[in-house]
Amino acid sequence: MIKIGSKTISDNSPVFIIAEAGVNHNGDIEIAKKMVDAACEAGADAIKFQIFKIDSLVIKNADKAEYQKLNTGIDETQYDMLKKLELSYEEHFKIMEYCKERNIVYLSTPFDYESVDVLEDLNIPAYKISSGDITNLPFLKYVASKGKPIIVSTGMSNLGEVEDAIEAIKSTGNEKIILLHCTSNYPAEYNEVNLKAMITLRNAFQIPVGYSDHTLGIEVPIAAVSLGARIIEKHFTLDRTMPGPDHKASLEPAELKQMIISIRNIEKALGDGIKKCTKSEENVKKIARKSIVAASYIPKGSIIDENMLTIKRPGTGIPPKFIDYLIGKKAKIDILKDTVLDLSMFE
Repeated sequence: MIKIGSKTISDNSPVFIIAEAGVNHNGDIEIAKKMVDAACEAGADAIKFQIFKIDSLVIKNADKAEYQKLNTGIDETQYDMLKKLELSYEEHFKIMEYCKERNIVYLSTPFDYESVDVLEDLNIPAYKISSGDITNLPFLKYVASKGKPIIVSTGMSNLGEVEDAIEAIKSTGNEKIILLHCTSNYPAEYNEVNLKAMITLRNAFQIPVGYSDHTLGIEVPIAAVSLGARIIEKHFTLDRTMPGPDHKASLEPAELKQMIISIRNIEKALGDGIKKCTKSEENVKKIARKSIVAASYIPKGSIIDENMLTIKRPGTGIPPKFIDYLIGKKAKIDILKDTVLDLSMFE
């Protein structure tokens, strides 16, 4: 069991849902606050941002990913693009305070050591590691040394790289690890999602697993819950038409709310795994099941044979499995056709 704020991550607890704001605030704290409001309205457990110092994150002439070029053009570098999306540490503090007011967990993904220290000063309840840092073992050890739960996205990685990351974290004495299966493309294609890999991660490492979704729509994260995801992370935006690298692959607020409603419904539907008749089925059982019924008029004193019996609804009498038991019995009373039989009618 792992605690994130007041929330518990375990096989028996509700799925922990992270509304991923990322950099969809476009560098504007007022948009960020509106995103907090939207995440609260949708019913998310947490909202997650990204915290970085641009000069510690990327070199100035680094190229952009293809999806970033598609969404933001080719005229600027990755550095220039992300520089516009950078929030100051003071702004992150204000966002965290606003999250407290709205009673939603503030999370953030740090991309450099200084940002980790800032989050530690903010007393963040858990750290989220991006897929891009899963092989950055010195950084993982530094984050792990803070002793907080660590949620690790595993996009672009193989099982050996995930194992290396886990060992690096555990080497600090921190075993509060949650793995998120992920496909690091925006949007991710359905045929590359490979949800079954989430099960592989759980079986291989025996730690909680979840899913960070980059597909369009809400079907895949819902399916992940049915396969045992304990955390769901999903990008969202106030408006998909806003400029920026991630908006087009994000949910809008109404869609985020519908995803969360659907996940909560799926949680209820998964149940406890015990096969039993439910309370609501009890009345239906009496109507839909069948009983042993008189196939014709049976005079008092008759010795029952199979031609005198049939099986019909309702299921309020002797169950059909006992039909052989009645063969050879004597009728104690006159029995009309279609009478639902009772053992008291025979001797």
